[in-house]
Amino acid sequence: MEIFSDEYFMHKAYQEAEKALEIGEVPVGAIIVCNETVIARAHNQIEMLNDVTAHAEILAITAAANYLSAKYLNDCTLYVTLEPCCMCAGALKWSQIGKLVYGAADDKNGFMKHGKDMLHPKTRVAFGLLQDKCKGILTDFFKTKR
Repeated sequence: MEIFSDEYFMHKAYQEAEKALEIGEVPVGAIIVCNETVIARAHNQIEMLNDVTAHAEILAITAAANYLSAKYLNDCTLYVTLEPCCMCAGALKWSQIGKLVYGAADDKNGFMKHGKDMLHPKTRVAFGLLQDKCKGILTDFFKTKR
């Protein structure tokens, strides 16, 4: 059985960010992995759904919970290209996600400025994976908007 790395899965999340970019959304992508299998994929769909809660993380949590027929995701890892906001961190807390891996930091809206305790106490966190690539797609997107 092949063992996949965090970097491998972050590339998959990045592919979701590219899908968001293609449809004019802020390019954030997320996947959820359980037992080395991608069980949920999502990207921002705020504009498309006209829904401020349609962040990649929220959509991925919902898809993963549906896939597993379970509300808790404690055996799962979320890979997301941008540090989750406070809303998404709250959803991750309630889902009891086992591990969070994010690429680019979000100094303005990210949850970490409020403390890691926004997540479930058992959630492990890793960050900075493909940071430059994840930050780059966002920087380029916002340059075209300004």
